[in-house]
Amino acid sequence: MKAWKWINRNYVKTVIVVTLIVNALVIALSYLPGYQGELPYAVRQLPLLNATLNSFTFIFLVCALVAILWKRNIKVHQRFIYAAFTTTFFFLISYVTYHFLAPSTSYGGEGWLAGLYYFILITHIVLAAVIVPLALMSFFSGYNDHRERHRKWVRFSMPMWLYVSLTGVLVYILISPYY
Repeated sequence: MKAWKWINRNYVKTVIVVTLIVNALVIALSYLPGYQGELPYAVRQLPLLNATLNSFTFIFLVCALVAILWKRNIKVHQRFIYAAFTTTFFFLISYVTYHFLAPSTSYGGEGWLAGLYYFILITHIVLAAVIVPLALMSFFSGYNDHRERHRKWVRFSMPMWLYVSLTGVLVYILISPYY
């Protein structure tokens, strides 16, 4: 309990540290060669798990929005946000595991579909890095019942997080034939 109180008092520092760790880890993974040889079946299934977790995150975020905007139910809103953070956490573990073990997969499509894929992929990657501190600041300001500050953060973080979770699924759908 004492550690959690420290996080509440110093959540800006916590957000900075977590953001740096998460983004540095993802960047570092892009420079690793990946496992050489046949990947185990469980590892080959991780991209599907990632897309599934992103789908759940998207659904939980939409439900959180409905709970707070239309129903004005803070408790239900909080529970859906906790669920979204949980699926995002498991996504991150799965994503890091897969990209630590697997070589990079190249997109094999051509034409306008390739352009669409790379647009979605690039915006997804950039906003995924940006959403880490925004979502955490939104979470901690809401958890600490700083409602005005929370509303200001959520105005930016919620649309981005929805976009990132949805485009994560789209990226999987578009690249899955090339795994």
